[in-house]
Amino acid sequence: MSFWRKKRVFALLLLTFVIFLFLSSTYVGRMLYPIHYEQEIRQNAAKYDLDPFLVAAVIRVESNYLTETESKKGAYGMMQLMPDTANWIIDKARFNEEFRNRLNDPAVSIELGSWYLNWLNKQFNGNRIAVLAGYNAGHGKVSRWLQENEWDGTLQNADRIPYGETRHYIQRVMYYYNKYVKLYGEEWGERAA
Repeated sequence: MSFWRKKRVFALLLLTFVIFLFLSSTYVGRMLYPIHYEQEIRQNAAKYDLDPFLVAAVIRVESNYLTETESKKGAYGMMQLMPDTANWIIDKARFNEEFRNRLNDPAVSIELGSWYLNWLNKQFNGNRIAVLAGYNAGHGKVSRWLQENEWDGTLQNADRIPYGETRHYIQRVMYYYNKYVKLYGEEWGERAA
């Protein structure tokens, strides 16, 4: 092998190593997996006794932090609440009536979605996977799946969930949740629960 060829091979290996180090760095990870509206997420997670990374992961999957998002089914805001669900939350939790007209406001969306995640957490006795299924498919359907033993509420048996969209949703939320814990957990003083 010629001298110049050896240099090129060495340079290519060195460049590959540097790129690998760069891509595995926290800095790059945070660029690829940012958390926007950190203050609102952390504030509402604390207020409603939630893991802030779970709230952030739900937002990432639901809207990718886009505020003016409306789904094909009619869900609004960063946390993609259906109007009926948002109205039910506002009535049940006695939120300000003005919230009904502000579902695209990030602060309102995060507060309503966080309240709802907390409510689901109580309904499903802290079963995070059932909470996520309930957020996506509706708590009534998930309760029925659990009562009729169609699904046991675990991530390991998520393939038994009757709705493919819900199975995929849970997997995506948990993927982002784990990324957020890895990238931000130490700085935020949070650990995976």
